[in-house]
Amino acid sequence: MLSVAAAGLRARWASLLGGFLALALGVGLLVTTGLGLSATFRAPDRAPERFASSPVVVQGQDRLTLPVRRGPGTATASRPLDRPQPVDSELLRELRARWTVTTSGGPDAVGVDAPAAGVRALVGDRAQVLTGADRRRADPGHTADAEALTGLNALLGTSGGVAVFVSVFVVASTFAFAVALRRREFGLLRAAGATPGQIRRLLLTEAAAVGTLASATGCVLGSLGAPLLARTLVDQGLAPAWFRAGDAAWPYHLAFWTGLAVALTGAAAASHRAGRTGPTAALREADVDAGALPPGRALLGAGLLLTGAGLLLHTYATDPSALLKRKTYTTLPMLLIGGTALLAPLLVRPLTRLLPAGGAVGTLVRENSRAAVRRTAAVAAPVLVAVALAGTLFGSAASVTRARGAEAREATAASWVATGERLRPVAAPPGTVVSASGATTLFVRDGAEAVVRYGARAVDDPAAFAELARLPVAAGDLRDLDDRSIVVHEEFERRRVGESVDVWTADGRGPVRLRVAAVLARGTGGNGPYVTRANAPGSAVDRIEAGGGEEAAATDALAASGGQVATVAARTAADHPPGNPQARAGLALVLGIAVVYTLIALVNTLLMATSVRGGELSSLRLAGATRAQTVRVVAGEALFAVAIGTVLGLGVTALCLGTLGAGLAALSAPAALALPWAAVGAVAVTCAAAAVAAAALPAWRLTR
Repeated sequence: MLSVAAAGLRARWASLLGGFLALALGVGLLVTTGLGLSATFRAPDRAPERFASSPVVVQGQDRLTLPVRRGPGTATASRPLDRPQPVDSELLRELRARWTVTTSGGPDAVGVDAPAAGVRALVGDRAQVLTGADRRRADPGHTADAEALTGLNALLGTSGGVAVFVSVFVVASTFAFAVALRRREFGLLRAAGATPGQIRRLLLTEAAAVGTLASATGCVLGSLGAPLLARTLVDQGLAPAWFRAGDAAWPYHLAFWTGLAVALTGAAAASHRAGRTGPTAALREADVDAGALPPGRALLGAGLLLTGAGLLLHTYATDPSALLKRKTYTTLPMLLIGGTALLAPLLVRPLTRLLPAGGAVGTLVRENSRAAVRRTAAVAAPVLVAVALAGTLFGSAASVTRARGAEAREATAASWVATGERLRPVAAPPGTVVSASGATTLFVRDGAEAVVRYGARAVDDPAAFAELARLPVAAGDLRDLDDRSIVVHEEFERRRVGESVDVWTADGRGPVRLRVAAVLARGTGGNGPYVTRANAPGSAVDRIEAGGGEEAAATDALAASGGQVATVAARTAADHPPGNPQARAGLALVLGIAVVYTLIALVNTLLMATSVRGGELSSLRLAGATRAQTVRVVAGEALFAVAIGTVLGLGVTALCLGTLGAGLAALSAPAALALPWAAVGAVAVTCAAAAVAAAALPAWRLTR
């Protein structure tokens, strides 16, 4: 069996080249993203900057720690504070009385030139004592490093998931189509005495050989690609400047064995089908596909399609805000894409009726596409993957951004706004309403099991805020906001007007009991909560809105704040740009993986399919077709298959974006959907060009 498999590999290396490249690329991408992920689990060890000369740092509490319930017992939940607590003045006097104390940049931490043990004995539980590398926690950029790594971890995890999904799909499709083209060969082997088990072992042996070699090659490619990926992420602003790829060993093990498992899994279904080939298949010369959709594939495709649609509808019904998250609109469409691709053979013949039969070439294209269902579906499926991912990824991201911008424009009646980090107070001109606010943080218990951190706004003048605000109030009245109340949104556990909510402020002070004055619809995530300045310690004014009165007086008053003055429409457009470069770069990374795999699958499938059509093309020439007409028929079939894949991909996109629009409506947010025609068109044109070249060139050679 090994000798037969080796001979088959030598004879058919060209037909296996596409699967080898797809698998090697998939393993390489897994190694690359794995090495990147390994570097995101912790920030690099960097020397302290703020208190580099102090051996010990005493820092006020910078985290809120509360007891929560975990099963039958209790545990603690810890959240970082936006406003770390200052070092207690009494403790500071005691430290200065015994040792040399250094202050730098604020009252939240001081450096102490003393033995760590003595400082800990004096401080006790009144503050934190940091030594060694932990002194880095007192630097301003410590939290920013962790936040940057969190976003990068999500991006690389998504990219790795897409790489696994598409590589499994491409490799499985490649093996399945290769087996379909070898029906005559398997029939001859059966006629010569080979058993079904031997046929299956032959294919699995070939898959193991290709998978081992491709996985090893992919590990080498991944080690070379990881530094390049890290530099690209830094250059695109997706990673901090200090980011470097990791050197862990687990990405190599994970990628190698995953690649081998993908190869064997992709060959398993095809080998089972090949084992059922009877000896009479050696005599079958018909090119019409019969039974192009096996029962197992039909069940799997229907299951994936129903599961994806069910999860999409369940998310819309139970938590529509989850539809706006990148994790949701990246993962859920994969189930729909996989199910539709598996069921593609069912749709080929109905869709061919839409193709007009203009002349001899058009008639041949239509009839050949209907007869060769398996070949047409094998070409359409990877196009479906690329087009659907382009539509759902870019379409969902653009729709969410557009909805947030529209919601922000509708949230205020002001005409002008001044923005900046620390704005000075301004006096309202006659007839003009001026409302100032600043960013703050609130911490709220979610039941007894969790502590939730909310980004909030602190308003200076509740009356002016209520007059200018046009927020989607679901219950209550914004005019009831005062120092003892809060405006919440529907995500809060306690959200009935008049109910009390225990909150902890940005510096960890609390619990502060506040009465619910009004409840807002969830929207896209920017609707509150709102409190007054009394419940936002340390918050600086960063936004001043002005409405009513004369335009010149309003703009002059806002200019006195020292911030940038603009119309609300212009400021909103700047805050919610339609093409955020960093977001588009992250999506392009994910989509690029799918497009590369699509091109590999297209070229490999069409090269294999066209290479075995020598007899058919010769018959066309004998029937009177010119060489150019024969090539146009083959190229037309490839274009038609690409068109089918594009239509199916747009169908998946329409379903996902339609559900997203319904979710936005359920959240009382503007349903401003956007279909990324540029991205979808570029993917479709690229696929069409590759398909025509991969079909026409071998056809031209065969018709010499």
